[in-house]
Amino acid sequence: MTRQFFGTDGIRGKVGEYPITPEFILKLGWAAGRVLSGGKGGKVVIGKDTRISGYMFESALEAGLSAAGVDILLLGPMPTPAIAYLTRTLHADAGIVISASHNPYQDNGIKFFSAQGTKLPDEVELAIEASLQQPMDMAEPHALGKAHRVKDAAGRYIEFCKSSFPNQLDLNGLHIVLDCANGATYHVAPDVFRELGARVTTLAVEPDGLNINVDCGSTHPKRLQETVLELKADVGIALDGDGDRVLMVDHRGELVDGDELLYIIASARHQREPLLGVVGTQMSNLGMEVALRAAGIAFSRAKVGDRYVMESLCQEGWILGGESSGHLICLDCTSTGDGIISALQVLRAIAEQEKSLSELKSGMRKYPQTLINVRLNQRLDLSAEPSIGEAVKQAEQALGERGRVLLRPSGTEPLIRVMVEGEDAVQVQALAEQIAAAVQQRCQVA
Repeated sequence: MTRQFFGTDGIRGKVGEYPITPEFILKLGWAAGRVLSGGKGGKVVIGKDTRISGYMFESALEAGLSAAGVDILLLGPMPTPAIAYLTRTLHADAGIVISASHNPYQDNGIKFFSAQGTKLPDEVELAIEASLQQPMDMAEPHALGKAHRVKDAAGRYIEFCKSSFPNQLDLNGLHIVLDCANGATYHVAPDVFRELGARVTTLAVEPDGLNINVDCGSTHPKRLQETVLELKADVGIALDGDGDRVLMVDHRGELVDGDELLYIIASARHQREPLLGVVGTQMSNLGMEVALRAAGIAFSRAKVGDRYVMESLCQEGWILGGESSGHLICLDCTSTGDGIISALQVLRAIAEQEKSLSELKSGMRKYPQTLINVRLNQRLDLSAEPSIGEAVKQAEQALGERGRVLLRPSGTEPLIRVMVEGEDAVQVQALAEQIAAAVQQRCQVA
């Protein structure tokens, strides 16, 4: 069955444009309630980020779930990974997140977690889509779902995050600048780091429903970099709007991306006990792969998207994976990507090894990488285009074993993404431009 609504991370779009409308979300709540509870009642937790449309969609989901005879536990504004955790600890049948992650406030979306705090299997998402095609009936009046507000949700999650940091360590003496993106972590992340002993200066912790991700957070780290330098802080931490991504800044004001953070976490784990392997994506920097393999840690690439990283981790039986965007997964700590917990694993390495973030990342040398987006005016089957294949072959021969080429169609736009990586920045740029020109020429000929 072809997906009509679900993408790789739930259902997302512009508020007011189908399917991100109150009417659709109402029925989605009903359909999800019927499928996730098996038509036998049960309970579902709902959390949201700080965008203004969250109020509207929270009410719509609540009404739909109630009509399906499902009880609702309302968490209010909470990070996405907190909802995954609370779904498990509250023994709910499922968790629902109202968020568009790092997107602007004009967008919103609905994400689901299973009772185990993991993404829903494909067959469950397809069952929800099938249920959406059915007429919306209602449970008998005595069987309608009830709604309850979980008043201690923030405290529960704060303690959970702190439990991922060793009791024998603390963050005393560390000055952290923390950017919460005016998003869902604004009222929990500062307490986590302060209660572990750090001195915390906060940025973007005053959400107004419209300023989520605006010139702040992991997608806009410039202000964080400037503040770290201005205050001579030790570390900067940038979370995204729903708290499942993290980037960091060292004391020099240099950005430390997800690949470097994953390398630091993996290296520290490997020093404590042998680490079998790490999962990255097709876009992960080659420098991370080289550094991990040099340390005796296997490396595997999944398709872009945390969903595919998780699938690969489960297949390999490994515990660490992530993307350069900062969506990192530490399965020995929690069941999904968590920006706060990932940051704590990096801070643990700083505390244990008594090294700065800058020193820890120096073990990995990022390879120069060029990405060019070529806009298409038609569908293009890359495997059936000899001229493009020849351009790729020539580039791969020029790079040898110290570089790589990747051509990837965009999943959301009519684009071909041309990525070339290697040791020489000038060569990498030139080869990327040659391949992009071959793609563009083929489009014009057609």
